[in-house]
Amino acid sequence: MPATPPATITVRTSNSTRPVLDLLLPGFERATGHKVNLILDTAKNSLARIKAGERADVAVLLGKSIDELCALGILLTETRQPFSRSNIGIGVLKGAPKPDISTVDAFKQTLLNAKSIAHTVHGPSGAYFPGLCERLGIADQIKPKTVTRPGGYIGVVVTAGEAEMAFQQICELLAVPGLEVVGPIPEEIQYNFDSKAAIFAESKNPDAARALLAYLARAEHAAKFVEAGLEQLQS
Repeated sequence: MPATPPATITVRTSNSTRPVLDLLLPGFERATGHKVNLILDTAKNSLARIKAGERADVAVLLGKSIDELCALGILLTETRQPFSRSNIGIGVLKGAPKPDISTVDAFKQTLLNAKSIAHTVHGPSGAYFPGLCERLGIADQIKPKTVTRPGGYIGVVVTAGEAEMAFQQICELLAVPGLEVVGPIPEEIQYNFDSKAAIFAESKNPDAARALLAYLARAEHAAKFVEAGLEQLQS
């Protein structure tokens, strides 16, 4: 890593990548003396806030958002690198019976049998849910029993007793104490979310930001990505 004076690096990211960053950043801070502050919001809101003029040193967001911000010149294209891949799962209250979601038919029947299903509105997995129900031909039956929140970890709705199950990225389900992940939804209807990282063109700490990206890309961190419910992506 470059020997740069200690700096405070700001990172704009979303809830899906926060858990793995929480695992990785303490090691980076110990190794370099830099400090990292996370600016958290939903993926949709993060993109909107950046396009409206808010800045930081590094962005770790959905790949398509990073690509768009690079095209606008807000992020430096030459610093863009893959970060993680996540997929969608179902979560229930810890200790509750686990429904069958092993096949598309079983998953469909589980949704039909559920008393209530929680999902976000602005998160990418939550935005995927209504269209998926349409594809499965059960939208009219499911809509009346959905419980929504704008964003955040939707599993807290289940642990609060306000819904029977949660539909969200597995990495976000794992971040909720008292929630148990049933498993991923079937591959035929699965949706993978790939994230990338890049440095802001207006970063005040570009050298420290480059050191952070180099650290995040180390192959030795793969197990921490798995621990957080993600797959590490490499260039």
